[in-house]
Amino acid sequence: MARPAARLLAAALLALVGDAVRGLPQVQDSELTLVLPAGRAECFFQTTVKNGSMEVEYQVIAGAGMDVDFTIVSPQGFTLISESRRSDGVHMVEPTEDGDYQICFDNTFSRFSEKMVFFEVILDGQGGDEEWAGLAESENLLEYKLEDIRESIDSVHRRLERSWQMQMFLRGLETRDRNLLEENLWRVSFWSCASLLVMLGVAFTQVYTVRRLFDDKRRVCS
Repeated sequence: MARPAARLLAAALLALVGDAVRGLPQVQDSELTLVLPAGRAECFFQTTVKNGSMEVEYQVIAGAGMDVDFTIVSPQGFTLISESRRSDGVHMVEPTEDGDYQICFDNTFSRFSEKMVFFEVILDGQGGDEEWAGLAESENLLEYKLEDIRESIDSVHRRLERSWQMQMFLRGLETRDRNLLEENLWRVSFWSCASLLVMLGVAFTQVYTVRRLFDDKRRVCS
């Protein structure tokens, strides 16, 4: 009789944990890589709810100068963040308001060079906490409290989300560094070849000049 009871308790605990995981507040995020033409600006709109948080990370991963202008405008039209000629940045808006935030990247200062920009928007506190209310009244199983399970799951969830965000941020840095390295490699190769051609031309000119100095075509009468 002990084994069936233990199995029933274990099944109940797994069901409780599963319900807790499903009730976990979700961190909503989105990411995008865009090509910003020269002399153009692009804006994106992100809808938020009141008393949440919004984190925006961006990096310029390709393009001459590796920089753009960046702004965040509130739903009421106030400029919250404004940066000029930056290659990357991380900004937090907390608490958020109901409405659409405007996120803009500006490349109008560049007349010839397009830019490739990677950015990520992370939303937190956008609802979902009310789903825990019904679970709070459950009885304790195997001496574990529902609040302890919730805190543990929340902690693991936040750390996993932050790890994933850091991986995406580092991947963007790696892409930017690789593009910069390839561009520098092309420049070094080009100027090395140009220097080699100039050296060969100078050497040929010197040899020709010296030979002309010792080339005496006058006839000697004997």
